[in-house]
Amino acid sequence: MTGAVVLDIEGTTSSAAHVHEVLFPYARARLAGWIAAHRADPEVQRALTEVSRYLGSDTVADETAAVRTLQKWSDEDRKAGPLKKLQGMIWSEGYQRKELTGHVYPDTVEALDTWRERGTGIHIYSSGSVQAQQQWFRHSPYGDLRGRLTHYFDTSNAGPKTAAASYRTIAAALALPPSDLLFASDTPAELDAARAAGWRTGWIVRTTEKRHGAAPATDHPTYPDLASVAHEEAP
Repeated sequence: MTGAVVLDIEGTTSSAAHVHEVLFPYARARLAGWIAAHRADPEVQRALTEVSRYLGSDTVADETAAVRTLQKWSDEDRKAGPLKKLQGMIWSEGYQRKELTGHVYPDTVEALDTWRERGTGIHIYSSGSVQAQQQWFRHSPYGDLRGRLTHYFDTSNAGPKTAAASYRTIAAALALPPSDLLFASDTPAELDAARAAGWRTGWIVRTTEKRHGAAPATDHPTYPDLASVAHEEAP
């Protein structure tokens, strides 16, 4: 029995290209000016202090150096907490100004409705901040989808997506045994970590998503989309 599903976003519920080709450039181009305009915000100060600690200082000694580091992390797609936090805040303003929308595959909406009708809990686990996740689904092409989702997990409240301990943390937060949980992702290393924690897994391999090199060897159950997972009797 699947008591709840936990879904990755990029390449799973949504297009990874939209994140890398639209959202990342949008935030990167605005980082310096946005931080300068919001530097008094305590959350911005905390993020900058985290970057400065990475650079060897306990205070925001050099905002320019911090911004350069954030831009570098963005170019590298680094899963760094302060970068993800600031990206989420910048994107939130972009959504409010209607300069941005989230992307969701049509079959994702079908899957969400199927699971909801069945009484299966639906949750999100992404490297992007919880704020960014919520804004993504709030501003989808299909309207506000947040009513179909319950919990949101990121690397700050759960841990790295390739660590089995993170999935144990999520299972504890959902108060469900690991065997009742299914994690769907397009990344085998994440699925490996979930399975090591006792979860069920589903590898989403979409023909619309670009893959670099040969597909990795994996024995995770494979699906072409999320609707296929939702309609299977015993995922």
